[in-house]
Amino acid sequence: MKLQSQLLKVILMSTIALFLVVAPFADSADASSGISSTKVVSVASSVMGTKYVYGGTTSKGFDCSGFIGYVYKQVGVSLPRTSAGMYASGTTVSKKNLKAGDLVFFNTSGKGVSHAGIYIGNGKFVHSSSSKGVSIAKINDPYYWGSKYIGAKRVAKVSQVASSK
Repeated sequence: MKLQSQLLKVILMSTIALFLVVAPFADSADASSGISSTKVVSVASSVMGTKYVYGGTTSKGFDCSGFIGYVYKQVGVSLPRTSAGMYASGTTVSKKNLKAGDLVFFNTSGKGVSHAGIYIGNGKFVHSSSSKGVSIAKINDPYYWGSKYIGAKRVAKVSQVASSK
């Protein structure tokens, strides 16, 4: 009987420990979501031109991570609030394996992850720029973005849908 009691305690403690390790990541990204790349790009396109607002998370104005959070929330995926938090979640993707819907990250401040956007295919990403608001840029732009790129993450299960364009 004493052995059963000790075994039960070990199982209970192991379960609690596992919960404590996994729980902080539960809200990071819902990777089981089945969403289409067309839907992600469509939502992003629907707010094209929205002005940049530091700390903005609504269609009245976005900062870069507020824009990404808004787009993904519209398709049912919850992400961390900051670009650094987003960079810490998801699965790393190499630049050559980028797919529409992947998040791309840049170092614009010299202090690590400081800007992010959503890759839309064909070497382009959509983001909330402090100078242009929600707009499209080239990921390999030799004048700015190309040298600032630091990595990409896949934060949700996005199925690739061929564009009709």
